[in-house]
Amino acid sequence: MPRYPDIDLPDDPKLGHNITHFARALRAAGLPVGPGQVIDAVRAAAAAGFTSREDFFYALRASLVTRPEHLTVFAQIFRLYWRDPRYMEHMMAMMLPAIRGVQEDRGAQAAEKRAAEALLDGVAQDAPGIETDDSDEMQIDIDASATMSTEERLRQLDFEQMSTAEIAEAKRMLARLRLPVKPFASRRGIASPQGARIDMRRSMRGALRHGGEMRRIHRKAPRDRWPNLVVLCDISGSMSQYSRMVLHFLHAVANQKGAGWAQVHAFTFGTRLTNITRHLATRDVDAALAAAGRQAQDWEGGTRIGACLHAFNRDWSRRVMGQGAVVLLITDGLDRDAPEDLAREMERLHLSSRRLLWLNPLLRWEGFAAKAQGIRAMLPHVDAFRAGHSIATLDDLADAISRQGDTGEKARLMAAMQG
Repeated sequence: MPRYPDIDLPDDPKLGHNITHFARALRAAGLPVGPGQVIDAVRAAAAAGFTSREDFFYALRASLVTRPEHLTVFAQIFRLYWRDPRYMEHMMAMMLPAIRGVQEDRGAQAAEKRAAEALLDGVAQDAPGIETDDSDEMQIDIDASATMSTEERLRQLDFEQMSTAEIAEAKRMLARLRLPVKPFASRRGIASPQGARIDMRRSMRGALRHGGEMRRIHRKAPRDRWPNLVVLCDISGSMSQYSRMVLHFLHAVANQKGAGWAQVHAFTFGTRLTNITRHLATRDVDAALAAAGRQAQDWEGGTRIGACLHAFNRDWSRRVMGQGAVVLLITDGLDRDAPEDLAREMERLHLSSRRLLWLNPLLRWEGFAAKAQGIRAMLPHVDAFRAGHSIATLDDLADAISRQGDTGEKARLMAAMQG
C-alpha cells in the first residue's frame, strides 16, 4: 500500500477541511473517491494556487474524477460548493417540495438534484430563513391526497433530473418493464387442416404411397415468426444519462424469456460503432454495463452519426437484419457531419429494417422543432419519432412497435418542415 508523506498545512487547515468535505459529497453522489485522492487533491490545489478559478477547478477534477461519466456530477457539486455563495438556499429549495407561485419556476439542470442531495447528506432539510414557533398562528394545510404517487411521479420524471436514490429506483422499475412484439407471417408454411394454401409437396408424397392416387389434399398456413430487435444507442456527452437508462431497459428485454424477440442486438456509437450484444447476455446488469463501458471507449465523447451508421450498414446490416428486424435508434440527432451523407445512410438503414423507430430525448421540450441539420436529414427516413427521456416513454414503446400506423411526432414535424 503506498505511503504518503506529511503535508505541510497551516495551523488552521481550512483548505484541507473544505476539500475533504467536498470529497465526501462526491462520494455520496456515487463517485469512487478515496483518501489517497483527497491528499492528491490538496497537493494539486496547493500547486495550482488560487489566483485562477479555472486552475482550481481542473486541479481538483484531475485528482478526484477517474471516469468520464462522472464529469457532469463533479461540475455541479463544484459549482454548488465552491462557486455559488447561496448554494445552501438553492439546494434546500431543490430538496423541499415545490409550491408553484412560491418557489422559483426553474427545472433542475443535469445532475443538479443529485449534487444537492450529496451535499445535504445528513443536514436537516428545513426551509432556510424560516423560524418555527408554537404560537397560535395561521397554518396552511395542503391536501395532497389527489397528487400522483411516488412511482407515478418517477415514471414521468426526466432521467437527467433524477437524484441518486431516484436513479436506483428507476433502474428497478426498468428491470420490470416488458417489450412484447406481435409475430408476423413468414413465407414458410406449417401443416394446418384449416390452412388457406395447398401443400403440394405433402399431397404428392401421400399420393405416391398409394400408387399415384391422391386420397387427401394437405393444407398449410403461414408460420409465425418473431423479428430481431436491433438497438443503436448514442453514448455521446449529451446523451450519456439517457443512454445508461436505456441500456438498463435493453438488458432487461434481452434477458426476458418468451418476450417474443428472436434475437436482441445492441450497438453503441459516439465517434465509432461498438457491438455490445454479447455483454447483454450477462445476467448481472451492473457487470454487463461495466463490460460494455470498457469496450466502448467513446463514452461521453463527440458524435459522428453518419459515419457510425455507415459502419453499421457496411459491416453489420446483412448479419443482424436479414430477416426483417425492428430497429430502435436512440439519439438526439445533433451531428456535425455532412447532412447529405447522414440522409443517405438513414435511407439505407430504413430500407433494410422492418420498422425504424427513433427515440429522441429532446422531444421532452414542448417547443421542440426540427431545426438542426442532422434532425432534418434523419426525420424523413424513420417510421416513428417518439420521446425517450423517461420511464413512461420507454413503457409506451410496446404499443408503438405493434401499431404499424403509429408515427409519433413525425407527421407534425414533417408538416412544419415542409411549411
